[in-house]
Amino acid sequence: MRSLCISTVLVLCFSTGLMAQSAAEAESAFDSAYAVRIGQTEIDGVYIPMDLDDAIAELRRLSAPQDLEKFKTAPEDAVRTKLHFGLGKWIILNWGFYEGSRLSHWLKEAGLEHPDDMARVIIVCFHRSLNGQDLRLQDEVDYYKTLREKERLEREKEQELISEEKHIRKDRE
Repeated sequence: MRSLCISTVLVLCFSTGLMAQSAAEAESAFDSAYAVRIGQTEIDGVYIPMDLDDAIAELRRLSAPQDLEKFKTAPEDAVRTKLHFGLGKWIILNWGFYEGSRLSHWLKEAGLEHPDDMARVIIVCFHRSLNGQDLRLQDEVDYYKTLREKERLEREKEQELISEEKHIRKDRE
């Protein structure tokens, strides 16, 4: 019991330095790690595709033929929504969309910001590829940009102004 108390005290004493890290330092550390991650072909033992075509090829490689056939015959709307919490979460976590990866960076440069949107676009484009259709990546990017902008405007409309003050600067009187 005594060793547990000493360990707890040591952890608390040494972790305060971690909490004291400034926002600028944390952002700088994230940016440094991000710069390394976007150059890696593999993260935590998982191959990271370099672009959308490579992601589609990797999904084909990782999928069983019977699963590919089921996926191919599903309606696109169902693929977009129903697979997000299975395949979509796998893509987000394994291909490093939160911390950054070369694929998430490629998708950001294509115009997507949110990891959920990135995964949905990959899933829909994968479905279209299996069906021999044009991927229409830009249409997907535009759709999610518009959706996110609409959500942002709705949030702004719903925000309540608590108070407003007007300060007059003495040097401008």
